[in-house]
Amino acid sequence: MPKGNRPLPTDAELEILQVLWTRGASTVRDVFEELKQAKPVGYTTVLKLMQIMAEKGLVRRNEEQRTHVYQAMAPRESTERQIVGDLLDRAFGGSAAQLVMRALSTKRATAAEIDQIRHLLNQYEEKAK
Repeated sequence: MPKGNRPLPTDAELEILQVLWTRGASTVRDVFEELKQAKPVGYTTVLKLMQIMAEKGLVRRNEEQRTHVYQAMAPRESTERQIVGDLLDRAFGGSAAQLVMRALSTKRATAAEIDQIRHLLNQYEEKAK
């Protein structure tokens, strides 16, 4: 298990989390309807995945009503940070510079993204002083 208490979500679990982060608390049917727009997926598959996610602590299930409502346990940013941290350790030996250089060499950044990166680096430097 990665650092922290939550397991890393699988790719399929991450797709479900992205729906929950966008829509907020949702039923299995809501998530299924959203996911099936992008690719073929079965309702029972989504149901089973969400049950597993509840057992793993990735989502919380509200059972007060007949139709259970699920919500993500952690905010998007926290989960993204956890995934990037795991990738950083496993693929880049903990080197943030290598990760950023590989990311920028893999996909061209827009001018706005480069400005955001510069802003973040400036903030980082200010905090380091």
